[in-house]
Amino acid sequence: MEAGLHTTTIFAALENTSSESRMPAQADDLACLPFAAALLASDGNIVASNALFRQEWCAAAPGAANIAEIVADEDLSLFAAAIVAFMRNEASGPATLELRFSTAPAGLRKGLAALVPHAETGVGRPLFLLQIAALDVQSAREEALAALEERWRNALTASKLGVWDHDLRSNVFNFSDLWLQIRGVTSPDEVIHNHSSWIEQIHPDDREATRHAVERQNRGDPDYSVVRYRVRHKDGHWIWIECRGMCVEWDENGNPARTTGTDADVTSRKDWEDNMTAMSQRLHLALEVSRIGVFEANFANGETTWDDRMYSIYGVPPGTEIRVGTVWESMLHPQDRERVFRKVNQHLDSLLPFFDEFRIVRKDGSIGHIRSRALPFVDPVTGRGKIIGANWDVSEDVEMQKQLRQARDLAEARNAELEAARASIEYNALHDHLTGLPNRRYLDRILDDAGENGDLSILHIDLDRFKQINDTQGHSVGDAMLRHVAGVLARCVDTDDFIARIGGDEFVVIAQTANRHRNLVSLASRIIDELRKPVTVDGHTCRIGASIGIASRRETGQDAHALLQNADIALYHAKNRGRNRYEVFSSCMQEEIVNAKKLSDEILRALDHNEFVPYYQFQFDARTLDICGAETLARWQHPEHGILTPDRFLSIAEDLDAVSTIDARILERALADFRDWERAGLGIPKVSVNVSARRLHDPALHHTVRQLGIKPATVAFELLESVFLDNFDTVVADNLRNLKELGIDIEIDDFGSGHASIVSLVKLSPATLKIDRELIMPLQDSPEQRRLVGSIIDIGRSLNIRVVAEGVETARHIRILRDLGCDALQGYALARPMPATAIAGFIGSARWRTADRD
Repeated sequence: MEAGLHTTTIFAALENTSSESRMPAQADDLACLPFAAALLASDGNIVASNALFRQEWCAAAPGAANIAEIVADEDLSLFAAAIVAFMRNEASGPATLELRFSTAPAGLRKGLAALVPHAETGVGRPLFLLQIAALDVQSAREEALAALEERWRNALTASKLGVWDHDLRSNVFNFSDLWLQIRGVTSPDEVIHNHSSWIEQIHPDDREATRHAVERQNRGDPDYSVVRYRVRHKDGHWIWIECRGMCVEWDENGNPARTTGTDADVTSRKDWEDNMTAMSQRLHLALEVSRIGVFEANFANGETTWDDRMYSIYGVPPGTEIRVGTVWESMLHPQDRERVFRKVNQHLDSLLPFFDEFRIVRKDGSIGHIRSRALPFVDPVTGRGKIIGANWDVSEDVEMQKQLRQARDLAEARNAELEAARASIEYNALHDHLTGLPNRRYLDRILDDAGENGDLSILHIDLDRFKQINDTQGHSVGDAMLRHVAGVLARCVDTDDFIARIGGDEFVVIAQTANRHRNLVSLASRIIDELRKPVTVDGHTCRIGASIGIASRRETGQDAHALLQNADIALYHAKNRGRNRYEVFSSCMQEEIVNAKKLSDEILRALDHNEFVPYYQFQFDARTLDICGAETLARWQHPEHGILTPDRFLSIAEDLDAVSTIDARILERALADFRDWERAGLGIPKVSVNVSARRLHDPALHHTVRQLGIKPATVAFELLESVFLDNFDTVVADNLRNLKELGIDIEIDDFGSGHASIVSLVKLSPATLKIDRELIMPLQDSPEQRRLVGSIIDIGRSLNIRVVAEGVETARHIRILRDLGCDALQGYALARPMPATAIAGFIGSARWRTADRD
């Protein structure tokens, strides 16, 4: 071959090259060398070789005599150049060559050849020692290492792991590019390669724990090989880092010298874990609140998992081993066991979810009712059948359902009784229990049904003197009289008329026949006549009467409820006109109601504008005709109608409950006027004011009066005789006693108009009696009347009660009353009522002094 010839030529040329170094060959020494070795002549002939050389490098040319037979042609020139350099003394040290050797059939094989001059033969030929170390294994290792490094680099990139290295001796960090990218850093220059500065970049809440974990990690503690912390990203937000690291080098004292590891951005995973934790907590709480137990059973290996609630539901000690076919199956109620097993097996085969309810027998003997939902499935890993589900104890629900069924059964059994009770309740709700008549609710239903069409007449009946009977003879007598009235009405009206009791002593009759309106007056008269008749109840003879209001319509379209209101208005007029009579509603009555409403509004306005003012009528000593007092009278200073007396407004004021307010205003004005009289020295010793019955029943009356600062013995309160007789209860008695303690005298007005008794006078002990004007007027012409008035005066004197005569209108009245011993006189003969502005002029004139002269 040309290469061979060329190599031969080279080696032939080398034979004539001299060498200063001449040593005898020692071929036997090659055997002890650990490498493949051979002695070569300058022409490349192999003088000697060891077994390793022949086995590893001459396999393709056994018995090779020249190095050119085993070295690749492409590398022979490199080998020859090295020998030439030695021969010319251009190289003194060993020559290291990377050569390829022909090892057919394996092909070329790399070797690292070390060539060094060795010795000379006896004829002066130089020898060279050639040692060869195989490079193919090392190359393979290097290539494998490079491939492994590439795979590792790719794996780190794919897994998004940033690599870090911490030299504990220099306290310097080194980082991979991905480590920087995780933190949003683009250049290593932006990172402080210092441990303490790195710690400062960690979230304050995680800093101390991370410092401790890193310290333990550096010391090789396996419990701290993984640590999580938050670090601030370059753009400002916090990211979660999962750091895995370990110590890889130690110094001569066994202290950590170098740690290395990886960082991963687990922010998304941490958020997911937090969400899963929150979801797990919510699920746990939901199961805890609902008391639902969760289980899973593996039918392949018999393993069963119960949560704590399952143990609690079944009354099994926590931690007890549960396996398929053991605890749960043994606790099934004998009557349910076969059915439940059959259902479980059916659904395991079909892999369909199912619902069941069964009983269990706990160790303590108690019976539990369990509701279960389960889902069979095939484990994708093992391919074996499993079942997962939930149980909850519904014993309370079952017991409740049992009680409900019992209640329902009982209700059904008593249905007829309940229906009768319902009918009774409905009847009682619509009827008066005492008389058996329909009540106000029933009446409203009838009025609703009557609507606005058809002929309809209503009689509204109110009993007279019923309250006196009820109060004096007892409720049992009163109840008997109400039943009597119901019977009377039933006898008087037609069978198709409607009768209702709508109040304590109020009744209503609805006549619906077409011609009833023509007979309403006679019907009302008959009712009044029948009710006027005396009735004996429990040995008591009782007499009552009735006032009746009548209203009717003829296709007027008037609402039935409005018709009842009209009958009520007519009844109001009947009672005001003397009772025990009837009145038929008319448009005039409606006008009166309208006028009353108008007057009511005006009274309220008058109170707001202080239009009620006091007028004064003086009282005179009967013997000397000196002024001994002044009665205060209420007057309304109307802006349109002038001064109005109480007969124009008192009844409406009583309906408005405004009389007490008027009395209070008059009292305050009277006290102010009285103080003016005192300052003017007019010599008026006292003033009296009227007090209404309603105000006497005010528990706070004496507190109100006390705040007025009334001077004792200067004010008297006048009470109507009927007031203290009819309403002398505890509140009134307390008020009267407290008023007397304040130095306020009590006077009885209009004495003789009612039915006062000596016992009542003694009980009340008033300071003054005022004889009613109706007893005074006839004195001039009636000796009997004079004797009656004289008797009243004598009674007053015997009880130490001062007596004042009202209605003194003539000189003769003055003389008669003076002769009868009356203490004081009041009337037009002496003085008329006058405003406060006229008082001074009247007293200055003294014109009353001659009033006893004809």
